[in-house]
Amino acid sequence: MFRLSNLISSVVEGKPERILNGSIAICNFTNRCNLSCLHCYSKSTLDEVDTLTTEQIKKTIIQMKANGVKFIIFSGGEPLTRKDLFEIADFCKENGIITYLSSNGLYFTKGNIQRIVDTFNYVGVSIDGDEPTHDYFRGLKGAFKETLKAVQLANATGAKVGIRFTMTKDTINSLEYIFDLAEKENIPKIYISHLVYSGRGLDNLKMDLSKEQRRKAVEFILNKAFEYYETGRDIEIVTGNMEQDAILFLERFAKKYPHLKETMRERLVAWGGNSAGRKLLNINSEGDVRPDPFFPLTIGNITEQNFGDIWQSGELLQQLRVHPRKQISGICGECEQIDICNGGSRSRAYAITGDLWSEDPSCYLSEQERRKN
Repeated sequence: MFRLSNLISSVVEGKPERILNGSIAICNFTNRCNLSCLHCYSKSTLDEVDTLTTEQIKKTIIQMKANGVKFIIFSGGEPLTRKDLFEIADFCKENGIITYLSSNGLYFTKGNIQRIVDTFNYVGVSIDGDEPTHDYFRGLKGAFKETLKAVQLANATGAKVGIRFTMTKDTINSLEYIFDLAEKENIPKIYISHLVYSGRGLDNLKMDLSKEQRRKAVEFILNKAFEYYETGRDIEIVTGNMEQDAILFLERFAKKYPHLKETMRERLVAWGGNSAGRKLLNINSEGDVRPDPFFPLTIGNITEQNFGDIWQSGELLQQLRVHPRKQISGICGECEQIDICNGGSRSRAYAITGDLWSEDPSCYLSEQERRKN
């Protein structure tokens, strides 16, 4: 995750940087879902049966804690379809692990909303555009109205709430709408995700933006981040799955604050770019462990192995933990800014070429931008 807003304010105001002193686990504890989203990487349906038991999950949480996992994002499927969700989240809290909820919001009610926001440190709800776009993308007419009600319910509690939006050819015309909605509803966070080709996302590769569309979208997002900072608007912007955003961001930041360019660059190098297998991992509903949710290869299974044995061994993880990943070929291998982005998505590279160590095919940077200036 690339936290634009936090970086701007912390560097300009000379605040300590936000350091991730641990790993993030994105856990798909269920593959059940009440929607059928076009870009879904887990191909979820309501007919799925949970494989992982409550006790298996709790056991793994203890093992993850012992191996430096400090944050767990509850994803799916739709996490709220698990009856033991709150029990598992409370167990995380008892063990000092910060929890985030990633939901479609359709199970949020006046009766359970306080329980949800009291349990999770952050609640992210997916909205994929205006009403017609969202309903089409999510595969359910009326989904938008119910999801917006969910966001409003959560936001009214005063908890940390955010909108999650995935950029595709079907949704990109709603990018501006998403920011307008956040401003209108005073929603404190917007998370913009670039598409990664996996699951239904791989089936729908044609949904992805062109490089020209992607660049235009990122420039709009950067404009908003600086606008919010300069006007004192308290809306945090984060982008995901496209670490190259940080390089374009640095160029824009340097024009506004030239005396702070090197300070910002140092922050970005310390942030480290793509962290799959390094500070990021995924556990899916079958117990498979992957370096990220979209990764084409598994590194183990928690029903068969201790999590620590999985996370602390293997040649693949050793290769992924090299920083910067100079073993990547193509434009990434020649890029002078790879210490910032770390070569971008290995999942996208593999989806297109079958080679984990080929260039990220979605990089939109020019040759000049890939050089240190």
